[in-house]
Order: sequence, then C-alpha cells, then structure tokens
Amino acid sequence: MARANPLQFIQQVRTEVGKVVWPTRREVVLTTVMVFIMAILTGAFFFLVDWLIRSGLTTILGLFG
Repeated sequence: MARANPLQFIQQVRTEVGKVVWPTRREVVLTTVMVFIMAILTGAFFFLVDWLIRSGLTTILGLFG
C-alpha cells in the first residue's frame, strides 16, 4: 500500500471525521449518568461482598481464637 503524502492524509482524515455521527448533548448526559449509577452500584456490591466475607471470617476466627 502506497503512503499518502501529508496533505492527502489530512484530507482523508477530515473526510472520515465528517462521516462520524456525534452523540447529542442529551445522549452524552444520559450515558454519563448511567456510568455514574453503574459505578455506584458496583461499588456498593463489592463493599457488601467484602463486608460479608470479613464478618464471616471474623466470626469463624473468633470461634477458634
């Protein structure tokens, strides 16, 4: 494949960027909110799992200690 000169490359990049369908502001905000909600839910889930495992191990080790 032949290398394009820098001017052709820039023209091709501009053409390709023009084909991109950019999200609307509403879509960006909605997606961002969903990411934050999922991050909070995931954090809460792992906090709960960690707490349950820690409590269980503390109880088990307390019986034998």
